[in-house]
Amino acid sequence: MNRLRDSCDSLIGKGAPLRRHAFATPVALFAPGWLEYTGRAHMRLRTILPATTLLLASTFITSAFAQTPILPSDQFRKPAAQPVSAPAQAAKPAAPKRAVASFWTSSEPTFDEGTYDRINAAMLSYSAIEVRGGWPTLPKGLIEPGAKGPTVALLRQRLAVSDDLPAEVAEGDTYDTMLTEAVKRFQVRHGLPETGTVGPQTLDALNVPVKQRIRQLAASLDRLHGMGFTFGQRYVVVNIPAAVAEAIEGGRVTRRYVTVVGKVDRPSPTLTTHITNVNLNPTWTVPLSILKKDIVTKMRKDPGYVGRMRMRVLDSAGNEVDPRSVDWQSDRTPNFTVRQDSGDGNALGKVRIDMPNPHSVYMHDTNHKEFFSADYRFQSSGCTRVEGVLDFASWVLKDTGGWSRKDIDAEVATGKRTTVKLPRPIPVAWIYLTGWASPDGNVHFRNDVYGLDPKPAQQFMVQVDRPVQVSSARASGFVLQSDESANMTFKTVSYLDER
Repeated sequence: MNRLRDSCDSLIGKGAPLRRHAFATPVALFAPGWLEYTGRAHMRLRTILPATTLLLASTFITSAFAQTPILPSDQFRKPAAQPVSAPAQAAKPAAPKRAVASFWTSSEPTFDEGTYDRINAAMLSYSAIEVRGGWPTLPKGLIEPGAKGPTVALLRQRLAVSDDLPAEVAEGDTYDTMLTEAVKRFQVRHGLPETGTVGPQTLDALNVPVKQRIRQLAASLDRLHGMGFTFGQRYVVVNIPAAVAEAIEGGRVTRRYVTVVGKVDRPSPTLTTHITNVNLNPTWTVPLSILKKDIVTKMRKDPGYVGRMRMRVLDSAGNEVDPRSVDWQSDRTPNFTVRQDSGDGNALGKVRIDMPNPHSVYMHDTNHKEFFSADYRFQSSGCTRVEGVLDFASWVLKDTGGWSRKDIDAEVATGKRTTVKLPRPIPVAWIYLTGWASPDGNVHFRNDVYGLDPKPAQQFMVQVDRPVQVSSARASGFVLQSDESANMTFKTVSYLDER
C-alpha cells in the first residue's frame, strides 16, 4: 500500500494529467480492514470500502496514462484499450448518450446480489467529482427548452459533470434537443416527471451538493449491510423512499408498482421475510397503535363512527360488545380490539398480502386510491398499499394452481373472505435506499423522507484525533497526513466487512 501511495504521489508531483473521475474523495487509504486512529483533536473521515481501493488504484493509473475515464453511467466498466494510431479527424459533436429507460418500464432491479458492490463503486465515482470541486449551483427560476444564455450554459456544465450530458457538447448556451434529453435523463435518475424542463423540483435536485449524494450512497450501503436477505428466482422488493414495489423474476423486474408507504411519524420499517398467503376480501383488525391514535380519538368526537365504518368492537375472547359500553374517554390501554368487516369501505380493500414479521405490517389494497397519483406517497400507517394489487396478487399466485387473474376476480366478486396459501413462500424485502446504482450503471437518488441519512454510518468511518494537514502533492484527494511527526496509533474497528 505504501508503494502504491508513493507511486501515485510521484505521478502527481511530475504533473501527470488528472483525468475525469480519477480520484476518490479526500480520504485516508488503509490496508483492508477498518481502522480507528486515536489521539487528541477530532475529525471524522470517510473511507472507501476495501474493494474500491483496488478500483481506485486502477482508475488512477488509467487516468495517469490518458486512457478512457470511468464515468458514473458506464456500468463502472474497465477502460477501453487505446488504438496505437489513428488518422487525425476534425472534431465534431458526439452522438447523444444512450438514453436512460423510463424507471417505470426498465427491467433493472433496485435490489439484487450486485447492489452492494455497485453502490460502493458509485461512491467512488461521486467522490471523484467532489475532489474536482463538485458541480455548479444553478440560480432559481424556470429553465425551458429553447432558452439561451448564461444560465443554460451553467446547466450544460452541471449535467456534464454528472454525465447526463456528453462532455463533448458541454459548451454552449442553448437549450437544444440534446440538453432536453439530458434533463430527462437526470429526471429519470431522480424519480422526477420526465418533462425535459427544469422546474422547481428538478432545480432542487440539481443543486443538491455532491457531498450529500455521497452521504446518501454511504447511508444506503450501511442499511443494506447485515440484512441477510436470500434472493430467490422470484422475489419482491419495496424501496420505501421511492414508494415503489418490484416483482422480480430471473433477475429482471417483470412488474413495477406504485405504492403508498408510511408517514414520517408512522414510518414503514425495513425488513426481510416471506410472502406466505394472499387474503381476498380481508377483514381488518385495527393495530393497537392506530386504535389509540385514531379510533379512540374519533369515537370521543363521534360516537357513531365505529358503526358507520362497519367496525365491530370485540372483547378479549373475541365476542362482540356494544361500542356504547366502552369508556372511550379513558387513557388506559384498550382491553378490546376493533375489527372492520370486509367489503366496500374496508381499509385493506380487496386484497391483503400476508408476510409474517415483528412489525405486523403487510402489503394490501386500499379504499383511498387517490393517493397513488400523488407525487408525495407517504400516507400510510406503516403498511405498503399497492396500486394494481389484483395484478400483483396474480403474480404472487402464479405458481399456485387454480388462481389466475380471472379466478381471483371471480372470487373477489363473491365477497367471501378467502385465504390462499402459497406452496412456496416468496422472499420479500422492504429496504430504504436513497441512493443506489442499477445493473445498467445508472446511479439513482430519492429524497430522504424519514431523515435517516444524516445518522452516522460507523462502518464507513475512521476517526482521526489530531489536526490534519494536506500537502500539495496530496491535495489531489488521494492521501491525508497528520501535521504531527509522532507515530500514529491505530486500533481496529469492531466491524469487519467480509466483502
